[in-house]
Amino acid sequence: MSGERSQLLLLVLFVAIFHLLLQEKSTIAEDVIVCNESERQALLDFKQSLQLVDQVGDGDLSSWDGKDCCAWTGVYCNIFTGYVEALDLGEHFWLVAGTISPSLLKLQHLSRLDLRNNDFNGTRIPEFIGSLKNLTYLDLSLGNFEGPIPSQLGNLSKLETLCLGGDVLDPNYLYSMRFNKKFPKLFSVGNLEWLSRLTSLKYLDLSFTNLSKASDWLQVVNQLPFLEKLSMNDCDLPGAFSSSLSLVNSSTSLTDLYLSGNNLTSSAIYPWLFNVSSNLVALDLSRNQLKGPIPESFGNMVDMEYLYLSHNQLEGGIYRSLWGMCSLRHLDVGSNHLSAFGFAQNTSFGTANSLKYLRLAENQLTSSVLNEVANLSSLQVLDLGYNLLNGSISESIGQLSNLLALRLAGNSFENVVISEAHFSKLTKLFELDLSYTSLTLKFNSGWIPPFQLKDILLCSCKLGPRFPEWLRTQNWVRALDISVAEISDSLPHWFWDQYHQMEYLNLSFNQINGTLPSNSINLNRLDLSSNNLSGPLPRVLSVLLSLNLSKNKFLGSISSICNIMNKDDLKFLDLSINQFSGVVPDCFAQFTKLTALNLADNNLSGPISSSLGSLASLEMLSLHGNRFSGKLPSSLWNCIKLKFLDLSDNRLSGKLSLWSNQSLPQLVFLNLQNNQFNGKIPSQLCRLKYIQILDLSVNKISGTIPRCLNNFTSMAQKVDLDRRIEHLFRVPRFGYITKLPYGGFVELNYVDEALLVWKGTKQMYAKILGLLLIIDLSSNKLTGEIPQEISSLQELIALNLSRNFLTGQIPQKIGQLRQLQSLDLSRNKISGSIPPSLSELTFLGSLDLSYNYLSGKIPSGTQLQGFDPSIFSHNHGLCGPPVTPNCSGSVELPKGQLERGQDDFDEFLKWFYAGMVLGFVVGFWGFCGALLFKRSWRHSYFRFLDKVKDWLYVAYALQKARLERRIQA
Repeated sequence: MSGERSQLLLLVLFVAIFHLLLQEKSTIAEDVIVCNESERQALLDFKQSLQLVDQVGDGDLSSWDGKDCCAWTGVYCNIFTGYVEALDLGEHFWLVAGTISPSLLKLQHLSRLDLRNNDFNGTRIPEFIGSLKNLTYLDLSLGNFEGPIPSQLGNLSKLETLCLGGDVLDPNYLYSMRFNKKFPKLFSVGNLEWLSRLTSLKYLDLSFTNLSKASDWLQVVNQLPFLEKLSMNDCDLPGAFSSSLSLVNSSTSLTDLYLSGNNLTSSAIYPWLFNVSSNLVALDLSRNQLKGPIPESFGNMVDMEYLYLSHNQLEGGIYRSLWGMCSLRHLDVGSNHLSAFGFAQNTSFGTANSLKYLRLAENQLTSSVLNEVANLSSLQVLDLGYNLLNGSISESIGQLSNLLALRLAGNSFENVVISEAHFSKLTKLFELDLSYTSLTLKFNSGWIPPFQLKDILLCSCKLGPRFPEWLRTQNWVRALDISVAEISDSLPHWFWDQYHQMEYLNLSFNQINGTLPSNSINLNRLDLSSNNLSGPLPRVLSVLLSLNLSKNKFLGSISSICNIMNKDDLKFLDLSINQFSGVVPDCFAQFTKLTALNLADNNLSGPISSSLGSLASLEMLSLHGNRFSGKLPSSLWNCIKLKFLDLSDNRLSGKLSLWSNQSLPQLVFLNLQNNQFNGKIPSQLCRLKYIQILDLSVNKISGTIPRCLNNFTSMAQKVDLDRRIEHLFRVPRFGYITKLPYGGFVELNYVDEALLVWKGTKQMYAKILGLLLIIDLSSNKLTGEIPQEISSLQELIALNLSRNFLTGQIPQKIGQLRQLQSLDLSRNKISGSIPPSLSELTFLGSLDLSYNYLSGKIPSGTQLQGFDPSIFSHNHGLCGPPVTPNCSGSVELPKGQLERGQDDFDEFLKWFYAGMVLGFVVGFWGFCGALLFKRSWRHSYFRFLDKVKDWLYVAYALQKARLERRIQA
């Protein structure tokens, strides 16, 4: 009894003490909850060094003006002392620009500093951060810092989390960076000795830093006994490890290891990896140089849940031991050389019950893998894209009732039919990617799928000829791609009601009829190109990123593009090859992010809108094949990022001399063919060092060819092929997207098209456009000599100077144009002999020197003698093969050739007689044809003739009578 009483007394005493403590804490909170004034002033000084660029979340620097800094957004204080303990400008996704003020040193109790996802203008990480002794969390990732990492950070002995790189928690970030070839190296680090002093560190992220000289990185990692998560993605880690060092087992606490994109080899990483792998839960070795079979030692990682080995050179199959990893949930071995899946029909393997994500894409697997994966009952995501799968698809795939995403894109299933049975139990499926498989999808009319898809990617599948009716049942679609699907039908009445609002819609390359809805369309990416769609544009368009309506029969004005919602987000607009007419509206100043604009091959007229000069981000502009007139607006020179400019086949005029020194410095493609430009070729054009195609043909350009053409660096110097193509094709392609391994999309390249004259024939070029290097100045009024400097353009592939008034001789060093495949100098006044070096052009496949004043012996060599004699015709006195057998004796005029003066006279007579015949035919049939087919005119004409005859007879009789009277008198 006494024991119970004592327990009761203790309980009462505890409650009383707890109550007193609460009252004391409340009193302290009321007295001290307002932040320290010195810390408040320090934060205001910090604010002065920043500026808010953009706001994605709910953060707002304007809240930093009250007396209580603890109430400011992103500032966290101790509720009892009022001291600032955490400063977080990353949590609210602010986009802040500026520098880090040393006033932060006054925050002596600061334990957490998060400045990620901001822009510090390429400045260095301040050394004074190493004096914030109480920091346990420091995140400066994706902050646009440069320079070396200060070693003073090693003084932060309490630090548990250090993030200076990218975000490893989003694998799509790394994949999208790989697709776009953007791997920024944020810092350059010599050694990491300072890091070894951070003995409390649990999480370290140095991704995208340059560690190529940090040969001690492995030694440092082994000296961090509490390290749990390590991320060094894309760090250029040195590949040579010390064999003794790699076996030091100090980091047994390591659970998450990310080393992707470092060119690590199997022999370098495996010994150390398998020594510290006992507790590993997540491992990423993707995008390295791992070769050979997958080691069986991976099977010993019994706690492994996430294993990423993609984009290596692994071969063979997946060993049975790997399937014994009972905890494995995610396995990505895509983009290797694996030829066998290795999962037998034994479902006792632990992996069969745990694996949820399996990516085997881009390997050399065969169709047998489809039967093997059917045993993975827990599978949610299956990616077998771009393998060697062919033949039939087993209906057992439809038994994976937990499947959320099925990706078979890029395999060859020609003439293979899939039906409802393949989807019978896929009730949870929300992504279906069968792109580029040539599969035939045959479903019974009225079929209602058991799933509701978000992503439907069926490009190149055979769905037609009728429009697939089952799409009407899908109510939550985010992306729909049924391009190249052999559909030749009208858009059903329900389509735009169902699919007017989504992220991505692609119906291109079909034979679909119909019109766009008169009301609004709300899509991120819309591609309806290469169909039979017609009618006007909708009054309101809300297309955030890209709009492609090319190669249809749309007509009317394009003024409704001014009504596009979110103009400042639109990047790509293609309305080419339609029947649009009228003038181009003057509203492009609002399209601040527009990268590509294609209005080619329509009936647009009037002057080119001056507002196009406001498109500071524009890289591609094509107005080819319209009826634009007038002069080029000077504002166009403001588009300094422009790389592709095609204004050919219009009625533009004015002088090219208006080209300024700073005009379009990035230009790679310039086509002004078939206009009415006049004046001289400005020397400023020679500043286009990246130019690959220059076409000024069929204009009224006069003067001489500039001698500075050798400044065309891209033509004069050998450039890496990838760089040459990249210069022209960096503009992303309209709506052409590929699925990322972990969801989401990444855009591929937009393929510019151009109509060019190649070897005398006008052809459309697209994919190989970046490989051509062409100068075409033909059909103008150019005079003077061909400059010798043109021989410096050693990478030039085609040169056309025909139909001008050029004089002088062919440059003696023209044989230096080793890559030349087409040369046309015909119909000029070039004299002298053919340079012997011309016969050295081994790639020359098209040559025309006719209608000049050339003379002498044609240089010998298999190249020139293999051409038809007509390419040398109508010159003064060329001899030798292939024109004459030899040049023995005096040079005689080759058979079939005339003197140039006689040629010109013959040409005149030919057109004179042709004009006479044409005039006679037009005059005769214009008169007689009218009488023949118009009866009333014929009667009137003959009555007129009778009256004329009578008048002539009376006049003649009277005149005769007067004459006779005079004679008689």
